[in-house]
Amino acid sequence: MLYRTLGLVTTSVNKLLSHMIDRFATTGIGSLPHTDRRVGCELVLNHVDIPFWPQFPKNSFLEGMVAQFSEGFPFVKIDAKKERIWIEHGERDALDRFYEAVGSAAGDPCALAFLLSAALSEQYAPGFFGMRDMARESNKRFDVFKGQITGPLTFTLGLKDETGKAIYYDEELRELALVHLVSKAAWQVKALKEFAGELIIFIDEPILSALGSSAYLGVSSGESAQLLERCIKDIKTTGAITAIHCCGKTDWDMIFDLRPDVINFDAYAYFDSIAMYHERIGEYLSSGGYLAWGMVPTTNDILAETPESIQKKFIERFRSLSGRLAPSLRTLLASRTLFTPSCGTASLATPEAEKVFAILKGLKAFALANVDG
Repeated sequence: MLYRTLGLVTTSVNKLLSHMIDRFATTGIGSLPHTDRRVGCELVLNHVDIPFWPQFPKNSFLEGMVAQFSEGFPFVKIDAKKERIWIEHGERDALDRFYEAVGSAAGDPCALAFLLSAALSEQYAPGFFGMRDMARESNKRFDVFKGQITGPLTFTLGLKDETGKAIYYDEELRELALVHLVSKAAWQVKALKEFAGELIIFIDEPILSALGSSAYLGVSSGESAQLLERCIKDIKTTGAITAIHCCGKTDWDMIFDLRPDVINFDAYAYFDSIAMYHERIGEYLSSGGYLAWGMVPTTNDILAETPESIQKKFIERFRSLSGRLAPSLRTLLASRTLFTPSCGTASLATPEAEKVFAILKGLKAFALANVDG
């Protein structure tokens, strides 16, 4: 195995989140439709409890899910004008340097992030620097802040080599991608400590909803689970809280088995797909896990929704899930519920994205007033 999980003892997420995060606290998935980073950052600061650094894919191809976290990866090539990213195998010098850094880091993701120069750059992540600058200007320090990486499955299945083959199917490149992404997360944890007490790192894995389809028949469920498990464990060694985001149907048994600290699901369009796992949900809550409900749609469905219609849908679904749980777990469900949009908002027009976050903000107030716990 290229990279060894340290398995360091970290602070109990149950204790940490219960002290740092209010019931029904809100945050975002990441992407916004804005092209002005300051305007986007102000939207974040004005509408959510747990700020996040925004991604602006409409502003640049470099802010797409795969491209944004590809910077520094061996053999990567990008043609931003043609909006193309690929792997072009060349001399092994780049790989040799990568392996040398891995060996020197001795399994420490934070040390590896430094050795690999894994910093996000302003060209690839202007939203990160926009939030940092605004925090510095106001001398603001947040209790909790959210960062994110593209998950190793979405990254390796989305990035292809010069023959058109996804690098997931190249065992060496798949391993390198895991190390690379963990180092990107570790760099964020260290950098964000300047203005945040605790960090949540979301592992964004939209590809999970497609696994098992004809397009991904060669993807092993066991290998996928192992890749995600190692990603979660390695990020936890940095001291960060971990979360998995999937905005569709997936094998929720596998996700519960991975034990991320937070599971983020699309509670608007796919509530029934996770609610059927109510026994697993009860076990997960009992062990300290949190559920982040993606209750506000980020598709064109938002056009027909109002604050009241979303509030009605939430309370019906919350009571439905609560009713399937043992009585002792019902209060726990309320205390360990967070709110997010169902996914990123970059596909929407700016007014619709702003509507999403306005409804999200109001949903917290509604839940606090109408849900016991």
